[in-house]
Amino acid sequence: MSDSHDLADLLAPGLAPADIPALSALLGARGLLSAFITLFRGGEDEVLLRILVLREIGLRAAAPRWSSQELLNHFAYLNATKLETVLKRFSKDGLLVWDSDDQLYSLSTTGRVVLAAISSLTQFAEEDAELGYLTAQVAAGQSVGDVAPDALQHLLARLNELHSDFEAALESQSEFQIKAARKQLDSVWRWVEKGTEIIRSVLEDEHTGYAEHQVAQAIALAQARMLRLTSVFHRRLNELAAQRVHLGESGLTSSNIADWLRNQSQDTLANLGRDLLSFHPEPSCVVSDVLLDITEFELLERERDSHELMALPASQAALEVGEVEAEQLLAADAFYTDLQGIASEVTISKAVLADTYEETVYRLSLLSLLGDAEVALENSVVADIVRLPFALELDASVETLDHPAVAAMTRGRLRPF
Repeated sequence: MSDSHDLADLLAPGLAPADIPALSALLGARGLLSAFITLFRGGEDEVLLRILVLREIGLRAAAPRWSSQELLNHFAYLNATKLETVLKRFSKDGLLVWDSDDQLYSLSTTGRVVLAAISSLTQFAEEDAELGYLTAQVAAGQSVGDVAPDALQHLLARLNELHSDFEAALESQSEFQIKAARKQLDSVWRWVEKGTEIIRSVLEDEHTGYAEHQVAQAIALAQARMLRLTSVFHRRLNELAAQRVHLGESGLTSSNIADWLRNQSQDTLANLGRDLLSFHPEPSCVVSDVLLDITEFELLERERDSHELMALPASQAALEVGEVEAEQLLAADAFYTDLQGIASEVTISKAVLADTYEETVYRLSLLSLLGDAEVALENSVVADIVRLPFALELDASVETLDHPAVAAMTRGRLRPF
């Protein structure tokens, strides 16, 4: 890597590398970065060869030190000259350590760290590399009590990108885009669930810094938005299914035909449409004299209104809110105030139980709307309740209550996130 003098030539006049905080952090990790440069400099084939040799050397845990002959025997499938070049490069740049007394090679501390980073990355090569790898980085930092702020920021950015992509698919009204987005949501969902557990641990850790705590809260909100999208996708796909046109009794729908057409080549589609418009219909029942008479009537003889009334209708007073609606609004407003005071997990009975059976049922019905994206867009106290950061969890069992109006209620929990 270039020295500080060469690096200063790349900056604006009058600035030194130490004056830029982001660059100072990279300079502090110059040793590790130099190791990665050694590993990844050159063509793709050369890089793959170096990674292969480094991984094989590091995988022998029982006897981590290698003699030259053991390396030649183990890598007999490689060109001996190429292998020697790789080993010399690793030794020169600090990835391998040569013990001249024992005549043995071993991985250096830097080499071991670089190898661990590559192993973590390749672990997610065949899955969702982005969200899975980012979640793993946050989990690793949390497990040792040192979560990197950059790892949290990267995870938050990826969650926001996914949410934007899913919303764009929903707004497109395209069944194929919505299905593709739903499939992607299912593939990343297990990482969102694991991330939820990790972020909860980060928020509960008293040693978490203020900046990290703020980013962790933003990640929790982003994960909550992802959770709400599951029901939105399900509802939107049901709406599209209701709009499909069934082609007679063939069992096919317009979606099946569209999907089949999308998978055909341009040449196939061109052949399907060939000669379909080679002629135009010429019905013998249409006579030119009749057409002329109709045209003459429409243009000359038909009477038309000389003007049209364009005035707006008269204004009307808004309907007064009935007594029942007013009571429901007051009950919803009181329930919203009670929910704002909940800071930890509570039972459903404790959250919704009221003086009367009717108000208790009404409160429970409002909780069932939590996470509904469409209701959350409204401007009402019900929408305020829907937007609260709570998760509703119901059980199949029933809880017996000592209450004058409510004898029993489904068990469940109301958990803030």
